[in-house]
Amino acid sequence: MVRTASTMLPLGTQAPAFSLPDTDGKTVELAALAGSKALLVIFMCNHCPYVKHVADQLKSLSDDYMPQGLAVVAISSNDADKYPDDSLQAMAIEKSERGYQFDYLFDESQEVAQNYAAACTPDFYLFDNEQKLAYRGQLDSSRPKSDIPVTGEDLRAAIDAVLSGQSPSEQQTPSIGCNIKWKEGNEPQYFNPQGIA
Repeated sequence: MVRTASTMLPLGTQAPAFSLPDTDGKTVELAALAGSKALLVIFMCNHCPYVKHVADQLKSLSDDYMPQGLAVVAISSNDADKYPDDSLQAMAIEKSERGYQFDYLFDESQEVAQNYAAACTPDFYLFDNEQKLAYRGQLDSSRPKSDIPVTGEDLRAAIDAVLSGQSPSEQQTPSIGCNIKWKEGNEPQYFNPQGIA
């Protein structure tokens, strides 16, 4: 497990397009989410302890905000050949068992992760109603084996701001998690195999 931080894509970046399969076989495209008050894209996976640590909060946060106009999609870009726990079939089971209401998409080519400069799981990207990046940072300060409760306070504050037509604070703390499991030859320039201390 390599502990990795978000690349902190520049605020204002237009959401890169995607067209990916969901766990139920349908294809989900970014263009279909236009018109939402806000869009949250989460890069995550099944097996990562950092994702498991916040999974209940991901469900409650999305359940709280989707009725208010927040579109939510999760994307797994891990190499499922080397990590079969992150296969599309396993993702379908995870989505069902966790009760996630959002689409859980599989980025088999890893191209979408590269386009978003996604580095870790979980990695959060919150876009405004024009699909411009308003927040990229941590869910909250909790980490596995820390005494800090999982509240989602950082991301929730950003969502509250965007849904009310405001800009979140630009003081944003990078998300930290396991590195995305890149296929050999797919490692992006920003990938640091040593991770962070």
